[in-house]
Amino acid sequence: MAQIVLFHSAYGLRPAVHAAAERLRAAGHQVLTPDLYDGKVFDTVEEGMAYKDEVTTDELLRRAITSVVPVLGTGERLVYAGFSLGGAIAQNLALADERALGLLLLHGTSDIRDDAATSVPVQLHVAEPDPFETEDWLNTWYLRMLKIGADVEVHRYRGAGHIFTDPELPDYDAEAAEQTWAGALDFLAELDG
Repeated sequence: MAQIVLFHSAYGLRPAVHAAAERLRAAGHQVLTPDLYDGKVFDTVEEGMAYKDEVTTDELLRRAITSVVPVLGTGERLVYAGFSLGGAIAQNLALADERALGLLLLHGTSDIRDDAATSVPVQLHVAEPDPFETEDWLNTWYLRMLKIGADVEVHRYRGAGHIFTDPELPDYDAEAAEQTWAGALDFLAELDG
């Protein structure tokens, strides 16, 4: 089974992240859930984003890299995964790791450097429409990922809110969440096969 590092959203390391990790563990995967916010959890996306801005994206990336170094030192290939902001962090790390096994994005993507190149399999689950991942942005992101060599699969959920997999958030959509986890588990099984 896969070794997965699962990064939290701007809300922090919420119970939904732990529940997701347990779901993945129940399927036989090993899952690391780094806390990039040092224990801070927020009730609104605005509060979480304000804290992210205070800490800075560069510092969050440094913390993320530090969290995976022990696993990388074992020679294990990682599946990078994340929720929203955590997806952006996971994408940055996966595209910089030539040994990445896969990239599972839940509700979020990131810019792609011009010099990036990868053959990593990528699966994205995103609301349609999504205020943080607009149609134009996603189309550009998809084409750029293909251009750099990624094998990309996109799942869109009409009418779902931004982080629709977290049952404690107003965006929650039970049907879309179950479809997401079914697709994610299939994706991970294919990586491991």
